[in-house]
Amino acid sequence: MEKIWLESYPEGVPETIDPDSIPSLKALLEETCAEYKDLPAFSNMGHTLTYAEVDQQSRYLASYLQNRGGLEKGDRVAVMMPNTLQYPVALFAILRAGYVAVNVNPLYTARELEHQLRDSGAKAIVILENFCATLQQVVEKTDVTTVITTSLGDMFPAPKRVLVNLVVRYVKKMVPDWRIAGHVPWRKAIAEGKWQTLAPADVESSDLAFLQYTGGTTGMAKGAMLTHRNMVANVLQSQAWMGGNLSPGRDVIITALPLYHIFSLTVNMLLTMRGGGLNVLITNPRDMPAFVKELKKHRFTMITGVNTLFNGLMNTDGFTDVDFRHLRISVGGGMAVQRAVAERWQKLTGCVLLQGYGLTETSPSASMVPLDSTAFDGTIGTPLPSTEFSIRDDDGNELPLGEAGEICIRGPQVMAGYWNRPEETEAVMIDGGWFRSGDIGRMDERGYTTIEDRKKDMILVSGFNVYPNEIEDVVQGHPGVLECAAVSKPDETSGEVVKVFVVKKDPSLTAEDIIEHCRRDLTGYKVPRDVEFRDELPKTNVGKILRRQLRDEERRRSQGEAA
Repeated sequence: MEKIWLESYPEGVPETIDPDSIPSLKALLEETCAEYKDLPAFSNMGHTLTYAEVDQQSRYLASYLQNRGGLEKGDRVAVMMPNTLQYPVALFAILRAGYVAVNVNPLYTARELEHQLRDSGAKAIVILENFCATLQQVVEKTDVTTVITTSLGDMFPAPKRVLVNLVVRYVKKMVPDWRIAGHVPWRKAIAEGKWQTLAPADVESSDLAFLQYTGGTTGMAKGAMLTHRNMVANVLQSQAWMGGNLSPGRDVIITALPLYHIFSLTVNMLLTMRGGGLNVLITNPRDMPAFVKELKKHRFTMITGVNTLFNGLMNTDGFTDVDFRHLRISVGGGMAVQRAVAERWQKLTGCVLLQGYGLTETSPSASMVPLDSTAFDGTIGTPLPSTEFSIRDDDGNELPLGEAGEICIRGPQVMAGYWNRPEETEAVMIDGGWFRSGDIGRMDERGYTTIEDRKKDMILVSGFNVYPNEIEDVVQGHPGVLECAAVSKPDETSGEVVKVFVVKKDPSLTAEDIIEHCRRDLTGYKVPRDVEFRDELPKTNVGKILRRQLRDEERRRSQGEAA
């Protein structure tokens, strides 16, 4: 497709970037910490780490992993924690020691955690002790031999550290009892690593930086292989797009989305670090009153989130008292931003809510609306520098402007493939390096693309991918279920929620039975919110359940209720 979008590029945004100008994410982070060593890098719960402290602490942890962890270059190391000061330290340590980071949702059930650890072949894990009870159930079934555990207050100075850890363990009782033989406390690992030598890791651009897990069409999550080049490219692409809107060494970004999610990882942590900015880490964004209270403490210049987060903030008491005079950039991604939410956000904050688009497989950013936009327009903007879009039909043929088809993406940020899944990799990669997104969109004469629908059966709950096969596998495990199908149901709060259609084997089966059964094996956002029983499910002539028909029925029903 002709690159018509280039004519819509804001002044100063280049057509391309050089993804090889920085050899690795390791090099990028080391350069950043040296250049901005005296500036604040991360803040959480009233305590701040400078870039020099992030560099020092991550060096100690990297030394420990190299010398005591029993690891070799390329080994996978899992990180299972929310937004805490330990997260950036652990991640930088893993990358600079030459290992591959595997981000894990800390709310995963034992079943979900076991799959990810076994599938990735992780040999070590850094985990917040609040979630060690889950790890305890599965660690012996995995290749994990090194377990580094940390408490919420471990990066705080002594008085505060002791107080926070006591409150979390004994007052709020947020840490269930657990026993993991041979685990090493965070502070011990840091202390021992301080006296070890960190061997310079020979990291190349083609080496894997992350196994970033996303939903799998076979029912379980699969790891997108993101190389150092992929990640460096996406940071440089985003930096080029934002251009003069960034203020090196002065930006303050609110990081409420979890850093284990690719959107927050790249757009918040890595991009902001590249410019020497400060990430204000929000550990529990679901506590909206506390979140708003935290916003009042900072002169923040940027904030990112999903539609549900922006909507939740605006409906929290005290939000209108926040000082937005310094806010220049608000970015929504992970799910579609609703027009009503965007317009209200602009009215209350004076800042346009910009929409971006991407996927785990694209590291993640692929397109964005210009930062000089004066109002929300509902599009996902134009491809970023060095990125191409092609709208294609089911046979892979390129479609004319204005026609709806699958968005295919090409650029240096496109993943190397799925970990140990050559067939699934082949299914999404087209000759010439094109990635099939599974999203249906149409491009206008300016090169702006609008998302119309999703080709995949994927369900998007508050920016998190949920795949029907996984839900159906769990539901089908209930002895009272004959057959089932999971689809998306529109929801004002989450964008979409999971709904399951069930044919009973046991006439006494109830919706509550199904939901309670799912809670044992699925993390919260995957648990069905609605259960509908039917005598039979629609099928093809070969017996395949027609999920799309059920999904379309649900959408028509929701639109009718809204009308």
